[in-house]
Amino acid sequence: MKIGILQETKNPPDKRVPLSPKQCRYILDSSPLNLVVQKSDIRIFDDSEYSELDIPVVDDVSDCDILLGVKEVKMDKLIPNKTYFFFSHTIKEQPYNRELLQKMLELNIKMVDWETLTSPKGPRLIGFGRYAGIVGAYNAFLAFGKKSKTYSLTPANELRDHDELNSELKKVVLPENYKIIVSGEGRVARGAMEILTELDIKKVDETTFLNKTFDEPVYTQIGVTDYFKRIDGKAFSKFEFYKNSKGYESDFFKYAKTGNMFIAAHYWDSNSPYLFTREDAKKDDFKLKIVADISCDIDGPVASTIRPSTIENPLYGYLASEEKEVSFDHPDAIGVMAVDNLPCELPRDASEDFGNEFINNVLPHLLNDEEGIIKKATICENGELTENYKYLTNYVNNK
Repeated sequence: MKIGILQETKNPPDKRVPLSPKQCRYILDSSPLNLVVQKSDIRIFDDSEYSELDIPVVDDVSDCDILLGVKEVKMDKLIPNKTYFFFSHTIKEQPYNRELLQKMLELNIKMVDWETLTSPKGPRLIGFGRYAGIVGAYNAFLAFGKKSKTYSLTPANELRDHDELNSELKKVVLPENYKIIVSGEGRVARGAMEILTELDIKKVDETTFLNKTFDEPVYTQIGVTDYFKRIDGKAFSKFEFYKNSKGYESDFFKYAKTGNMFIAAHYWDSNSPYLFTREDAKKDDFKLKIVADISCDIDGPVASTIRPSTIENPLYGYLASEEKEVSFDHPDAIGVMAVDNLPCELPRDASEDFGNEFINNVLPHLLNDEEGIIKKATICENGELTENYKYLTNYVNNK
């Protein structure tokens, strides 16, 4: 079996890779797999870094069985009858990638989406979520420094790596009783909390957070049972909520009138209630002044996220009274960070982290898929949608 590491072709360019040079060398040395890397002048690891470890760097990967990438592959670069792994952004019926899935079906491509690779118990096996959390939380403190004019952090994309980022955090100075909310319980939230741990910010439970005053900054982590509640006042049922959330409503406002900063690291389904609305943000006791929306659902559960921001310009202001974007420096504005490709700010570290997850969590199943992990994650094969993804039929057929 021969693996090819693809040159990324999506615009704007993405410097990340699924495997670093050292990880490629490890796979060659420890498995029966053959592996080559397609030439690229944009990835964070130079071609020479692969060549120096005797990893073949080639123009043509058409003799490979499996092709690994990060972002969507351009349709004119797809090779028929191959197995591809990349983030296809099709499983939620994204209209902008309908033609891509149609093309893969036409070319008899076996498509395995990184996002759909899950363990038998449900959690995802691989992703860039940890670094989305790390960079998103870092940007939250960059935003506070700029808003308060108390310190200035170097943008993450101008730093070499995670170590430099942690060094920058030494500049952060926060007031007493500065309260930070982190929503979510997955790898994104855990990544965000790595930054809070690095800053030595104390974690407290949600009841203590809501009811006590502190002589130091603190944060609390809240999950779906904390920021949503049943409308009828009965006990929260996760099973019921995930099946049908119509009987539930937001219970987030009690945090919004207590906290100063909100780091949104949750997963949100479009059928779920909003966390806070535009009307909520207008209330006199709404206190949040910095919202770092890592989840970045536009015009969704976090009312201040009215558009994505960019790595080059990560911050904007949201003026709740007029429901519009204003300058980040506007004195009455909520400072918003809503970059939707955060791991790209630390592409070297994010790639290495992703590659480690591939080696530990995916590679064993690639060599022997007894548990059906790869099979379950396969969207299409032999010109047809697989059983798990038949729900995409109307999407593919433009219906």
